[in-house]
Amino acid sequence: MDHPLIDLINARIAKAEAEGAFDNLPGAGRRLPDCDDPENAVLTRILKDNGAVPQAVALSRELAALREELREASDRDARRRLIQDMSLLETKLEIARKSR
Repeated sequence: MDHPLIDLINARIAKAEAEGAFDNLPGAGRRLPDCDDPENAVLTRILKDNGAVPQAVALSRELAALREELREASDRDARRRLIQDMSLLETKLEIARKSR
């Protein structure tokens, strides 16, 4: 079933085309970018627009923060805890990278 306004839409497009509204558009003649996952395109865009990152990227950032914390830590117990946390994060990061 067509959209109830399909005739109006087509008429407006035809009129704009006749008036040259589509001439010399940026990117004219080039392919549109491929959509990797059309079913989830909206979700992917929302995540991207809101700063969501892949798990591997998030883990890498967290690991970098722990490394910086380790550089500044002087307490032996705190350093031990940080090294354990880093080891766990490195394992998670390796799993995330392999799952891609």
